[in-house]
Amino acid sequence: MRLACLAVVVSLLMAASASAAPRPGASGRNYKKVCGAVAAGLVRCHAELVTDASGNPLVTPAPAGYGPGDLQSAYGLAAQSATAGGSQTIALVDAYDDPNAASDLSVYRSQYGLPACTTLNGCFKKVNQFGGTSYPKRNTGWAQEISLDLDAASAICPNCHILLVEASSNSFANLGAAEDYAAAHANAVSNSYGGGEFFGETASNYEGHYNHPGVAITVSSGDNGYGVEFPAASRYVTAVGGTTLVRDSSPRGWGETVWSGAGSGCSAYVPKPAWQTDTGCARRTVADVSADADPNTGVAVLVFGGTSVSAPIIAGVYALAGNAGTTTYGSYPYTHAVYPVTLNDVTEGSNGSCGGSYLCTAGPDFDGPTGLGTPQTTAAF
Repeated sequence: MRLACLAVVVSLLMAASASAAPRPGASGRNYKKVCGAVAAGLVRCHAELVTDASGNPLVTPAPAGYGPGDLQSAYGLAAQSATAGGSQTIALVDAYDDPNAASDLSVYRSQYGLPACTTLNGCFKKVNQFGGTSYPKRNTGWAQEISLDLDAASAICPNCHILLVEASSNSFANLGAAEDYAAAHANAVSNSYGGGEFFGETASNYEGHYNHPGVAITVSSGDNGYGVEFPAASRYVTAVGGTTLVRDSSPRGWGETVWSGAGSGCSAYVPKPAWQTDTGCARRTVADVSADADPNTGVAVLVFGGTSVSAPIIAGVYALAGNAGTTTYGSYPYTHAVYPVTLNDVTEGSNGSCGGSYLCTAGPDFDGPTGLGTPQTTAAF
């Protein structure tokens, strides 16, 4: 009954959305972006919703996407997810308000038997970009993004505290202010949004908002395929690409290939961090690591995908590891990549055309679409 109620609530929200028409995926599913195109200086959320052929949310009697147990199994996290994270806070930075955030989160966690995370028990807190409770206006697309972020973070780290910081708008300025507040009150911060790169993005009033040593900041790489977005291009963050995650007969029980929609490439402006040593890009290479993002292998309750899924997954892994205070931006996985012990190497698939380069084509070790790979326990984080 709780799941059915949530499906009705979210379906009503999505039916009112002005997002793009659905497009078919490889499995025959249709999906669409929940946030539409934006003008320069603004960002778009990266959530993708699985729909029917008419573009309406695909509502099923039972969860149709991967739940917490699936994701924990795929990334070797079941034992740690059950016991770790109680001292950690994951902050989720989004634009606009989701008035149903707390209630939808409660339904999701109840559906999967996760510990309650409410305002009353001190686990969940929602604030505006200044830390107050005068929330911004509601936006249907971003509300869906918020629900996805809350659920994905909960799935990986059920014992973590969750801080939702809602920016006044989807401008870089307001999201940057929200980022500063989040980083001051959390161990890991997830950002599931981005916009096109632009001259001046490395200035302190843009990239500076993501410069918080000792806080693990994850940013989704995008969902338009090959190409780089900001703030995923920032040298101060862990840029998170996307995979297609499927069950198989391997010892791991899961296999992954590149999700064709994941963003990747060589930044036009951001200098190369010292820990990146790939030679095909003189500046910052995107991505660093990755996780499931394909809507065709998406996450429940309604089926969502996009690198909006992978960013909070990786933030949850950082929180489970409990190591953010000693990390330097996105460098830790580069010095702790041991295949397949700490990371799963994704070696197949492409997200576009780049002359066969690793910047858009998966291969052994590091590549653009999936970075160093996907988590296998928390050891690389």
